[in-house]
Amino acid sequence: MYDFVIRNGLIYDGSGRSPFTADLAITGDTITAIGRIDGQARRTIDAGGLAVSPGFINMMCWANESLIHDGRSQSDIRQGVTLEILGEGFSMGPVNDDLKAYMKERQGDIQYDIEWTTLREYLEFLVKRGVSPNVASFVGAGGVRANVLGFADRRPTPDELARMQALVRQAMAEGAVGISAALIYAPDSYADTAELIALASAAAEYDGLFAVHLRSEGETFLEALEEFLTIVETSGIRGEIYHLKASGKRNWPKLEKVIARVEAARAAGLPVTADMYTYHASATGLDAMMPGWVQEGGHKAWVARLRDPAVRERLKREISLPSAEWENSYHEAGDASKVLCVSFKNDALKPLTGKSLAEIAALRGADPVETAMNLVIEDDSRVGCVYFTMSEENVRRQIQLPWVSFCSDSASLAPEGVFLRSNPHPRAYGSFARLLGKYVRDEGLVSLEEAVRRLSALPADNLRLDRRGRLLPGYFADVVIFDPATVQDHATFDRPHQYATGVRDVLVNGVVVLQDGEHTGAKPGRVVGGRQSAGLGRAVGGR
Repeated sequence: MYDFVIRNGLIYDGSGRSPFTADLAITGDTITAIGRIDGQARRTIDAGGLAVSPGFINMMCWANESLIHDGRSQSDIRQGVTLEILGEGFSMGPVNDDLKAYMKERQGDIQYDIEWTTLREYLEFLVKRGVSPNVASFVGAGGVRANVLGFADRRPTPDELARMQALVRQAMAEGAVGISAALIYAPDSYADTAELIALASAAAEYDGLFAVHLRSEGETFLEALEEFLTIVETSGIRGEIYHLKASGKRNWPKLEKVIARVEAARAAGLPVTADMYTYHASATGLDAMMPGWVQEGGHKAWVARLRDPAVRERLKREISLPSAEWENSYHEAGDASKVLCVSFKNDALKPLTGKSLAEIAALRGADPVETAMNLVIEDDSRVGCVYFTMSEENVRRQIQLPWVSFCSDSASLAPEGVFLRSNPHPRAYGSFARLLGKYVRDEGLVSLEEAVRRLSALPADNLRLDRRGRLLPGYFADVVIFDPATVQDHATFDRPHQYATGVRDVLVNGVVVLQDGEHTGAKPGRVVGGRQSAGLGRAVGGR
């Protein structure tokens, strides 16, 4: 007697091999048989004419706060995502009392108490509240630095660096999948290569992964890649490039050199991979158009400097020119019309949501760079923005690379309640469906079996996950049933709050979370860690 038998589906098992028609049986949280299954089941699911695949892994997301507010993770579950990987640069733990106060002060529309100190405690906090997908996280190098050094732009002393390494080791021992760094943002950007090697070496002791937002995706793209490869090789860690891209039109041709360099490193035995989202625009904040020196000391210090006339004049000059010293997203976009302001904290500014920086500047009769500074001051936040900096041709090129997995680089949302108070990048609702619909079915850039491999087995292997990412007996029953002929994203930059369609059913740990395209309300998600903590995954969160 099985709990479920999924019958007559076209099985895409995650290996990249050709699909085959078979039944799939589930008992408890585990796949127990695949093939012709004659046994009885408490429930039978007919998947005739549909694809049956492993649950998709969102290799990098920002659902840290959205899952606290709404654990259903609707925008991702409805695309087949069964595992959210958190923690780019600044993870939700470890946090000391100073960081807790800082994080509490910086909260926006979603308000919550910080009831944890370690990264593991945060993940367990999510699961105890109830989440539909499984969750895992990197420990952020920027957060580790802030725990020890605050937001100062200086080198750590040997003792401070040892304390930082100890925090990394603790997080890894508790199940973090690796260490991450976002090197265009303060305080991560204050770290030099030697510091990053030291922290990566600590994570390497646990076979972790070093995931990095490169120090540049534009002017010094190639140099930033070399720094990353140096860290990987010197520390003995495996490496992942977050959201691979060439930013800024004059930098688009650099992508081919980056691809060639990565493939040469891989051929030489360096364990390096990457991930991407399926759009030609990025999303971040107005801080991404300002240099690190103006942000030193944290948010309050940044806002205070922006009120200084001398600082403002200096910033206007620096932001208007390309620089090899820091990554300038405003300059990469080309002009203010390609910077879309999508998220404000201040209710008085929310009517500006969806307007470009150029439009807002025109409404105010002001210079766009001056306007950006004023918005940060008035909103008392980094102000969420979309930057149109990438090439669609490069997006297509990256989709065809066998060592690239996929991410949303976004929160997991729903078109209701507090989430409607800002506009996300459409990737929050469409990154994975867009891959399967637009780029696989409609444009034929890769086969469906290859796309499924890179949505499941590839990231699971890179993260060293225990029995995830494949449809095999003995593996956890994270399963997606979808229609390859109809799967489609619908979110746009103008109307981003629109669910993708074409995914019919989703099971997480053997529990039906999506049924006939509708969320069941079930929240069976668990904390998932690397193989060094394989036993911990079963201990938190039941069926």
